[in-house]
Amino acid sequence: MTGTLFSKADKDIEINKNNDCNDLQCEEFEETPLYAAVLTYLSYAILCLFGWLRDFLRQSNIEKKRGAVDPNASLGFVPLYQSYESFYTRNMYTRVRDIFNRPIASVPGAQFELTERMSDDYNWTYRYTGRTISAVNFGSYNYLGFAERTGQCATDAINGLKSYAVSSCSTRSEIGTQRYHVELEQLLANFLGVESSIVFGMGFATNALNLPAIASKGDLILSDEMNHVSLIIGMRISGASYQTFAHNDMNDLEAKLHAAIVHGHPRTNRPWKKIFIVVEGVYSMEGSICRLPQLIELKKKYKAYLYMDEAHSIGAMGKNGRGIVDYFNVNVNDVDILMGTFTKSFGSAGGYIAGRKSLIDHIRIHSHANTYASSMSAPIVQQIISSLRLLSSPEGKKRICQLADNARYFRRKLVDMGFIVYGNKNSPVVPMLLYLPARVTHFNREMLRRGIAVVTVGFPATKLLEARVRFCLSAAHTRPMLDAALAAIDEIGTDICLRYSSRHVHRRLKDL
Repeated sequence: MTGTLFSKADKDIEINKNNDCNDLQCEEFEETPLYAAVLTYLSYAILCLFGWLRDFLRQSNIEKKRGAVDPNASLGFVPLYQSYESFYTRNMYTRVRDIFNRPIASVPGAQFELTERMSDDYNWTYRYTGRTISAVNFGSYNYLGFAERTGQCATDAINGLKSYAVSSCSTRSEIGTQRYHVELEQLLANFLGVESSIVFGMGFATNALNLPAIASKGDLILSDEMNHVSLIIGMRISGASYQTFAHNDMNDLEAKLHAAIVHGHPRTNRPWKKIFIVVEGVYSMEGSICRLPQLIELKKKYKAYLYMDEAHSIGAMGKNGRGIVDYFNVNVNDVDILMGTFTKSFGSAGGYIAGRKSLIDHIRIHSHANTYASSMSAPIVQQIISSLRLLSSPEGKKRICQLADNARYFRRKLVDMGFIVYGNKNSPVVPMLLYLPARVTHFNREMLRRGIAVVTVGFPATKLLEARVRFCLSAAHTRPMLDAALAAIDEIGTDICLRYSSRHVHRRLKDL
């Protein structure tokens, strides 16, 4: 079974135990029902049995179908995939590949166009019909609705392209630094309330290539078990030792911090040079929010450094859109390394590191993302600058409030209908559990048939018992859009029995 539910009684226990649970932090992770777990395991077992049977038929030349034999094997190449990975791909994933990686034909706004595609060979290949499908978009991280075809952001991006062309054809450390880069970094530092900042052209690389610039052999990194793969890769590249602690479990984190201080390096018992705590602001698969006040308390107590990834929280959380620091109203200087991306709330591309000037100066010299990667292009930077300026205007405040209202409304309705929903009530990411692989596929296709585009996720992207649909709310979503999606979920959820919750009454949308 996975997770626990913070019911009212559980909250009381948590308050007494940790004295850190309040309205901003309490989150819901309801336990997987026993019958859903059994049916899920049984479903995967049946899929495997039929997969092995079909592989046997292919090898016996009774069934002729693509994917039965690795085409590289006859050429003497090492297989690209492990045996079970290849088995899973051809017998399970390929059968439902149509619900993933759908190409779009418009900007990823609240309403967008999907390119229609058909397959005549069970999703091994596709042909495009030339038509598009109009749908409400619940799959993009367009939290503040800045991914627009028209408006100030689009105009500034186009003007930036006209003034500065597409690329400077150089790295930032050579001749690739333009005045718009400097303007963005200064504007961003002022927005976040820190001394300095540095921007990069890729959000993933901002984590993967900057963690090695600040952590190295002899250091210890304590990482939340739900951290993004970019953080995990960065930790591995750095050469530092790393351990994981249970998701948002401050007791487990403190136990590991205490052991690290007392025992030091496990082989030499020498003290660690530096200890880093690495967390995310909003966890994009769980919809949960890090416990920042307690993290700050622990990092001060044990003299550790706090690295916070705000990819999904910058712009989307806090009354001013300044992320989790703003959400909890804590001192920004208590977070040593602030990281974020521009690919979500800002409708652009790239990422940043912000903090003390000495830290940023060190990264400018030692980061491979700064010394080897091409600098950000002008239209991308202008989109971010325009978004940052709008965030400080009345329109920006309106978008922030609209996003928060949409997130709370949508999540509350799902919970009241009896669906199992993970995460914090204020998170713009709303995961709803589906469990069975057949229901994951059916839910995705039926939602699109009703004009709602969603992202469904299953094994191996999640644990076997945690397949889900992940709704990403946006300030651009109107109440009729949310109600249309809720009505579709209500109808499909009734048809295929998705109301799994044992803690909430199962009700139809019309009864709420």
